Amino acid sequence: MSALILAVLLAALDQTIVSTALPRIAEDLDGFDDIAWVSAAYLLASTAVTPLWGKLGDMFGRKRLYLASTSVFLTASIACGLAQNLPELIGARVLQGVGGGGMIVLTFALVGDIVAPAERGRYQGLFGSVYGVASIVGPLLGGIFTDQLSWRWAFLINLPFGIVALAVAARALPAATRGAKARIDYLGATVLAAIATGLVLVTSFGERWGWGSPAIIGLIAATVALAVVLVPVERRAAAPVLPPAMLGSRTVVFSSLIGFFANAAMFAVLVYLPTYLQIVHGVSATLSGIYMLPLVAGLVVSQSLAGRWAAHIERLRVILLAGLVANLAGLLLLGTIGAATGTLVLSLYFLITGIGIGMVPMVVLTTVQNSVPSSDLGAASAVVTFARSIGAAFGVAVFGTLLNTGFADRAHGLPTGGGFDAARPDTIGRLPAALRDTALDAFAHATALGYLWIAPTLAVGIVLALFLKPARRTGAEAGTPDPASADVEETARAA
Repeated sequence: MSALILAVLLAALDQTIVSTALPRIAEDLDGFDDIAWVSAAYLLASTAVTPLWGKLGDMFGRKRLYLASTSVFLTASIACGLAQNLPELIGARVLQGVGGGGMIVLTFALVGDIVAPAERGRYQGLFGSVYGVASIVGPLLGGIFTDQLSWRWAFLINLPFGIVALAVAARALPAATRGAKARIDYLGATVLAAIATGLVLVTSFGERWGWGSPAIIGLIAATVALAVVLVPVERRAAAPVLPPAMLGSRTVVFSSLIGFFANAAMFAVLVYLPTYLQIVHGVSATLSGIYMLPLVAGLVVSQSLAGRWAAHIERLRVILLAGLVANLAGLLLLGTIGAATGTLVLSLYFLITGIGIGMVPMVVLTTVQNSVPSSDLGAASAVVTFARSIGAAFGVAVFGTLLNTGFADRAHGLPTGGGFDAARPDTIGRLPAALRDTALDAFAHATALGYLWIAPTLAVGIVLALFLKPARRTGAEAGTPDPASADVEETARAA
């Protein structure tokens, strides 16, 4: 479990650790125009390959696939750290995303393999906490490495920890078991990867290219067409990447949609609250992370408690509803923040939001894993991970558009020139002191309004959760843990 946790931490960190290093990377590698691809390449690749890694793990054994994906990730990390130009770095980030996507989905599936159904919630909650904390810690580490050492260490730091995780996993994970022999569904995997590519490109570059531009409209049309084609392709496949029976399961579909909406809200909070703190309250990147500690505390504690409560399958829907309601309440409270909101009030709002964020991911994944046979654990985990990844990209893109549009509208009366751009909040500091307060009020209002617009997505999730019926699974069909789970339980008791 320690090796799996460390691997998830590294894979999750690499989704966000470069965000604060991008300006320095663009300067060193002379690539300002295409610097956004450094982040988008990792997200695109990790999302596109998630279903394939999950299915291959079902077919050929998750341990060997996990070791392979970790090796790819570490090799790509070396390539990222040694890149001499932007195309080399983007290519290495694609390869790193391929490995990172496999590490995350196979970890979740491995937990389903070695932990009994009644205990899955506790361990999935632990991994969910790691994922949430990494989303906040990543930008801080990226800034520290960039300022104190070099941006290259944001990638090279993976090596010592990754090698330890790889060695421990190779020795401690249970022997891989192969599923039924079947031909790999190359066509289905290709179509699904193309769908993921289209979704990530639309969400990552919609605002930059223009939501009404021919490129974005064409991508949306092509993605919808591929989604329609995917259904008959998977029905004809001998071993489909996404089994049609799974796609027809209300539990899987509703849980994945809830995961999509919850992750959209979560990443809108995790990505843009530090920006609000840095611009409106004038704190440093490091200090903004300290301000976010109440949110992290709420996330970690609620994940842990929800995991323990989820030992009884009947409680899963209650926990899910409680988490969604708390998350919705947190967003509505964040919809009231302004330039003068005090630290104590912000801390309370962050704590409530963190409690809501922490309860949802673990319950969604546990519910899906308990509803499918053991032979489909990898594919089921991949479906949820895929939906959550797309939700994260969607939430960041939509909130960014709402924020920039809202700020531009409120700052319309401010004078331009001198480096200030009403469409770019990061230029507020160039305004004269007499006008700066007006601009800060405009940015705070735009941030609050964005959270009010995102809140209805959680209301949709609550409605879906009301119709969700978590399955009760026992015995062999539930995936009775192998002998390795005894070690897991002993470790948990010792901890």
